[in-house]
Amino acid sequence: MEVNMTIFWIIIGASIATLIPRVIPLVVLSRMNIPDWAMRWLSYVPIAVMAALVGQELLTADGKLVSFRKNIELFAALPAFLTAILTRSLLGTVVAGMISITLLRLYM
Repeated sequence: MEVNMTIFWIIIGASIATLIPRVIPLVVLSRMNIPDWAMRWLSYVPIAVMAALVGQELLTADGKLVSFRKNIELFAALPAFLTAILTRSLLGTVVAGMISITLLRLYM
């Protein structure tokens, strides 16, 4: 198989463009002494991002709010959330969500 040089350079450029925003903050912040209040604040960023992604996925379809009565994904998420809170197990949460959505789609 012949490698087209244009495609090769596009892949190299895309790799560099992806690598730079990840490596530069890591290198800069690893040499800085971040205050405790900033570290506490930064600890909430992953939770906020995940909540935004999950909330958007559960509450909207095609950019519009979905009715609660027609939203089986929201009802399937409730046992998954409960499992996550009680067990703090990623595997248990995923299994509970999969079982919930399967049963709801089967019976609705």
